[in-house]
Amino acid sequence: MTATAPTAEAAARKSSPGAERGPRRRTGRIRRIGLPYLLLLPALLLELLVHLVPMVIGIVMSFKELTQFYIRDWGTAPWAGLDNYKVSVDFDAPVGAALLHSFFVTLAFTVLSVGLCWLIGTAAAIYMQDTFRGRGLLRALFLVPYALPVYAAVITWVFMFQHDNGLVNHVLHDQLGLTDKPSFWLIGDNSFVALLTVSVWKGWPFAFLIVMAGLQNIPRELYEAAALDGAGMIQQVRRITLPSLRPVNQVLVLVLFLWTFNDFNTPFVLFGRTAPEAADLISVHIYQASFVTWNFGTGSAMSVLLLLFLLVVTGVYLVLTSRQRRPSHG
Repeated sequence: MTATAPTAEAAARKSSPGAERGPRRRTGRIRRIGLPYLLLLPALLLELLVHLVPMVIGIVMSFKELTQFYIRDWGTAPWAGLDNYKVSVDFDAPVGAALLHSFFVTLAFTVLSVGLCWLIGTAAAIYMQDTFRGRGLLRALFLVPYALPVYAAVITWVFMFQHDNGLVNHVLHDQLGLTDKPSFWLIGDNSFVALLTVSVWKGWPFAFLIVMAGLQNIPRELYEAAALDGAGMIQQVRRITLPSLRPVNQVLVLVLFLWTFNDFNTPFVLFGRTAPEAADLISVHIYQASFVTWNFGTGSAMSVLLLLFLLVVTGVYLVLTSRQRRPSHG
């Protein structure tokens, strides 16, 4: 009786091998599923500390009457409720009107900068697809503005835009005679042109790099077949290149829009703490509302409104682009 019991148990195990493999497979599956999350945990913690925690603190500050009198211990500042938001969106009052003007300036600047960056970067990337002598050196030169530190590049442009001895006035006025007198580029209405020039100069190499990478996935046989059918270069770009680059361009335009709309370093280094009215970007405007007037509650409310605007724009953009992709996949 005792000798036959282990034999029966062993026979039962052999007859049902899945009984032992089941727990092992389940454990291995849990490990495979949990390993990616475990590897992402350090990045998620850093993201929480670097971005999410300051964001939550900024949202809390937007509901407080936080001025220079409470800056040492901002937690003791009295609650203001929605007063800071009401002041920011009251476009008949000076604070709201200035914020609305800054918003429209930023919107116009962003649309022009993103459009020019995409246009120049795409044209350069398409041109670089053909093999010619010195192509590698030219590619490296194109990426120099993107590789340079922002502060070093913008400070160089500050010297170039100087009124008396700047290189821009020297070329336009002294050499080419295109202007009647040297122009002031860092004040007045010309400041918008100067800001746009610097933004496009340092932004288009990124578009060039992304589009050039996307062009590598387009089969050359399509261009050869189109050339045999008599399609010229413009038709090939319209019918082959741009449709094939649509997924790349959708991501590229969104990233450029977010970067440009939030750009603070370029106008701050170019104009200082107080930007001209024609180049009053919303990032610098919020900085002035917070650190110049010492009204951190209103500045935080403006920052939250800016965050909500960018979230809405991003959501609408993603919905529209996803709808455009569905018919093509179908």
